[in-house]
Amino acid sequence: MVLAVRGAVQVDRDDPADILAATRELITEIVRRNGIDAADLISIVFTLTPDLTSCFPATAARDLGLVDVPLLCATEVAVPGALPRVIRLLAHVESDRPRAAVRHVYLRGATRLRPDLAA
Repeated sequence: MVLAVRGAVQVDRDDPADILAATRELITEIVRRNGIDAADLISIVFTLTPDLTSCFPATAARDLGLVDVPLLCATEVAVPGALPRVIRLLAHVESDRPRAAVRHVYLRGATRLRPDLAA
């Protein structure tokens, strides 16, 4: 069965080092909390708020060794008043786990996006 795992992290500024470190942290935490093996990853879609333009978060996934996983980066919709400087992730995973067992991950300031899921 294919499951979707969501996550997000907020960074302090539009800096490649910050974006890549936060993205690595997010991916690592999603994998850890969900017991995901890299071979089970089907694809990952990343979005960034329009104020983040200095690098592609997919680079962080490649840095972690996800070289054969299809990755896509896009800009998030520019909604007035939305939380700034956020990297979002949607991972498609092959798993036998029930959907209710999925642990979505929201880190740093992004916990405000889904306080019901932030833990």
